[in-house]
Amino acid sequence: MNICIPKERRPFEYRVGMSPHGVRVLTSRGHTVYVEHEAGLGAGFSDEDYENAGARIVYSPHEAFGRADLLVKVARPLLEELHWMRPGSVLVGLLHLASAKQDKITYMLENDITSVALEQIEEDDGERPVLKPMSRIGGLMSVQVAARLLQNNHGGKGIILGGLPGVPPAEVVIIGAGVVGSCAVRGFIGLGAHVTVLDISQNALEKIFRDYPTVATLPATKYNIARSVAYADVVVGAVLRPGERAPIVVTREMVRAMKPRAIIIDVSIDQGGCVETSRPTTHDHPTYIEEGVIHYAVPNMPGVVARTATHALVTAAMPYILSIADHGIARAMVEKPALAHAVNTYKGELRNLARLPHQEK
Repeated sequence: MNICIPKERRPFEYRVGMSPHGVRVLTSRGHTVYVEHEAGLGAGFSDEDYENAGARIVYSPHEAFGRADLLVKVARPLLEELHWMRPGSVLVGLLHLASAKQDKITYMLENDITSVALEQIEEDDGERPVLKPMSRIGGLMSVQVAARLLQNNHGGKGIILGGLPGVPPAEVVIIGAGVVGSCAVRGFIGLGAHVTVLDISQNALEKIFRDYPTVATLPATKYNIARSVAYADVVVGAVLRPGERAPIVVTREMVRAMKPRAIIIDVSIDQGGCVETSRPTTHDHPTYIEEGVIHYAVPNMPGVVARTATHALVTAAMPYILSIADHGIARAMVEKPALAHAVNTYKGELRNLARLPHQEK
C-alpha cells in the first residue's frame, strides 16, 4: 500500500502523522511510504531520518496527497487538502469532524474518501487508546497555561497557584473527571492549588477522591457548576462526548458571575467547546477577554509540544494503522472492532457522528 505523510498546514501545528520509527515499521512490512519534504521538522525529524527509515521524500503537497492509498496526518485537512486526495483513498488523523464545516463532510462522501478519526477509536472497556495520550498532554498543559496566565504580565490577577504561608492558594475548578481532568488535577495539586472537580459520573468522582483525597468533588449539576465557577480563579473545561459537539455546561450568565480576570481554559474547544463564551484561538494569540474573564481556547494544545506528542500519537495509533495498511479498511474494521467506532465516512455514508457538524475551527 502507498502510505503518505504530509506536512501539517494548520497554524502552529508542529506534529507530524508518523515518526521515522513508525515509517521503519511500515516499510519493513512491504509498504511504500512517502513523506513530504520537511514534514517532520517541527517534531525534530529530518528528511534524512525518514529516508534512513525507508521513506521516499516528495517535494509537493499534491504528490504527498495524490499518491496516497492511506494518508496519515494529525489535524483535520483543510478543504484544499481534501481536493488533493484521490477518490477512494483512506484518511487517518485526529479529525474531530463533529466540529467541521459541512462542505468537508460532503466532499468526502461524494468522493468516497474513508475517514478514520483516531480520537474515536474505542475498545470494549470504553477506553480510547489514541485519544488518551493527547488528553493527558492537554490536561498537563492546562496547568502550565494557568500558571502563566495568572501572572500580571499576561493580564492575570497576579497570583501563584500554590499560595504561601498566610496567603491562600488559587481556587481551581475542573469540569470533567476523565483523562484530561485527571491529569489536570495531578498537575494543579502538585503545585499546591486548591482543586474542585465536577463530573456527571459518580464512579469518576470516586476515582478522583481515592487518588486525591484533598480534592473536593461535586456532581456536575447546573447549580453546582454555577456555584463553583463563581469563586474560581481558574476553570478548566474538560468535557467530552465522542463523535458529538461538546455540550455547553458553563453559560454566559455563569461567566458573567465569575471574578474579574479569572481564567477559563476550554480544553474541549477541539470539539466545539463546553463554555458558551468560548471561541477558538491560536498559539500566537491564545487569549481574549469576554465578560471580564480571560479565555484560553486553543484547539491544538499538543501541537506545540510536537516531539512528545508525535511519539505518543504514533505509539498509540500504530496497531490500528498497521491493520488498515496490511488488510485494507474493510477487513481492519472486522479484525479490530475498536476501529469501526472511528470510521466517520465510508462508501459515501456518514457513520459514528451523532449530529451533522456545524462549526469550523
